[in-house]
Amino acid sequence: MAGIYLHIPFCRKACHYCNFHFSTSLRLKNDFISALLKEIKLRYDYIGTETIDTIYFGGGTPSLLGAGETALILDGLRQHYQLADNAEITLEANPDDINMTKLEEWQAAGINRLSIGIQSFFDEDLVWMNRAHHAGQALKALGDTRKAGFSNISIDLIYGTPNLTDSRWLKNVEIAIGHQVPHLSCYALTVEPATALHKMIEHRQYPALVPDDQARQFLLLTDRLQSAGYEHYEISNFALPGYRSRHNSSYWQGKNYLGLGPSAHSFNGHSRQWNLANNALYIGALHDNQLKAETETLTRNQQLNEYLMISLRTKEGIDTSRLEQEFGEAEAARIMNDSGKYVKSGKMEKDGHFLRLTREGKLFADGIAGELFRI
Repeated sequence: MAGIYLHIPFCRKACHYCNFHFSTSLRLKNDFISALLKEIKLRYDYIGTETIDTIYFGGGTPSLLGAGETALILDGLRQHYQLADNAEITLEANPDDINMTKLEEWQAAGINRLSIGIQSFFDEDLVWMNRAHHAGQALKALGDTRKAGFSNISIDLIYGTPNLTDSRWLKNVEIAIGHQVPHLSCYALTVEPATALHKMIEHRQYPALVPDDQARQFLLLTDRLQSAGYEHYEISNFALPGYRSRHNSSYWQGKNYLGLGPSAHSFNGHSRQWNLANNALYIGALHDNQLKAETETLTRNQQLNEYLMISLRTKEGIDTSRLEQEFGEAEAARIMNDSGKYVKSGKMEKDGHFLRLTREGKLFADGIAGELFRI
């Protein structure tokens, strides 16, 4: 089973923290859709004859597409790929785009999961982030989504912003629990280079982030959601039983996936490919039935390091049996030895043939993974 990711590179506004590829102009939207339909056809053989288990419309803001455009793209995928009967088909949506008409149209097109970019239920946070919606729209979107019959819903929330108090952060979490949202993706704010946020902090218009505050709010989050019955199945992701994201889980399990659209990444088990992050050049190349993309063949060490990095982020952790099978006994023994100090310090734990991060160890996930890498 494989997955397909579609990058829809348009947004109404530029969030201060965002470094994803997008344009706030919709001038090229029709040309983009024509180009995307061509790419769908041209790349049908990238993952061979694998059945497609998940489709994910990301971006950008996919909810800016008209319902007819979303249906047209899905029809193109069905024409050229073998979709599983119960395929998970997710669309990222902003609250200000959600209404009963659109919800019904998305369902008719085949969308069966929504990922809603709420980020906060407080207007002061949304203004600070430069989001396009307000808190009232976020709450209404949740109600309308339920009313329309969507049960598989995820929301995004952001913590660790300079002016976010612990009490307001916990209130965000409580609102999500109160609405019985079955899946949450919660991210610590990061300052990415070349973003508006980076420039504002650099020029001292905004205060710098405080790592200790972010760590504390992460632990508040994990404790509260787990007490409410959510499974903390990946560092940033929480789900009620049966509501894990199948698409994102496929990334963490190292499954093959095809990325379509400008800046989208693909993986076929041994190499990565990424499309050029430029809408006009993407459209122009596909007009000539070509694709502007770069490819990297992964070395054995890169494959190992990637497995360590993604598996450490998951609830299951590193499978030492898989390490031994795919990378050899010596490599598995090295990982076991090098992780010993983290087990001793309480940042990791060994459970049978699995090595996983503890509650406190998750605060150091990237650093621990880096220490285990084969350079």
